Amino acid sequence: MLGTDFTHGSPCWIDLGSPDTDRAAAFYGAVFGWRFVPAGSEAGGYGFFQKDGGTVAALGPLTEEGARSAWTVYFRTDDARATAAAVERGGGTVRAAPMDIPGGGRITQLTDRQGARFAALQPGGTPGGGLERTSEDDTLVWVELHVPDPEAGIAFYRGLFGWRSQEMQAPGMTYRVLSLRDGDQQATSFGGVAPLQEGGLEAGWVPYFAVADADETARRAERNGGSVPMPATDVPGVGRIAWLADASGAIFAVLKPNPRQE
Repeated sequence: MLGTDFTHGSPCWIDLGSPDTDRAAAFYGAVFGWRFVPAGSEAGGYGFFQKDGGTVAALGPLTEEGARSAWTVYFRTDDARATAAAVERGGGTVRAAPMDIPGGGRITQLTDRQGARFAALQPGGTPGGGLERTSEDDTLVWVELHVPDPEAGIAFYRGLFGWRSQEMQAPGMTYRVLSLRDGDQQATSFGGVAPLQEGGLEAGWVPYFAVADADETARRAERNGGSVPMPATDVPGVGRIAWLADASGAIFAVLKPNPRQE
């Protein structure tokens, strides 16, 4: 599961681009109990979702032409320019070139060769530079890539971050568990890769948030204008999972881990 000691390749940040940030803030406040804190008058409407005083995600208005409401996963990089160059060499696209951000860091917006959008964050000189709470109730716990060719997807990201992978059998498919390039493979696992289902969603990364009760979280999402593309279901050895969409259609998932993570 995710921690907050981020290294090269770690999922370290997540933000939501929304056509209606006020509506989004109200939705996630009702579903997860998050509090939205604006970043300031110069931030263009960008701000932070907090829980118990720690940042768990961020929210801002859509800025790319033709963009739809969606969550973006950011991965830590030691060098944003080098990562952007590696994306282009691997057949992907640099949607926004590396740019400086407050605190001395740098970010770049990217798309892999199968069309999944993501971003990379190079930390600045100040401490932090990432989420402050993960792998507890109502925080990010896992990230999952859905692409037509999982093996090609793993090869692409291995070229960027050095990730390792291990196959496991899941109901109706082979699932690949992703781990960071260094350390114990199981201890550094942070996400997975699944084959994109025909007639389903487009290629992309799906964030999973840990919850105490997946069924009740799905009900709260529906009561507040969201929908439930995949009702809560048990996954042996993993936990109870549901896929949800917020009031503007952004997809995310929730997971009640089994056994509970401490």
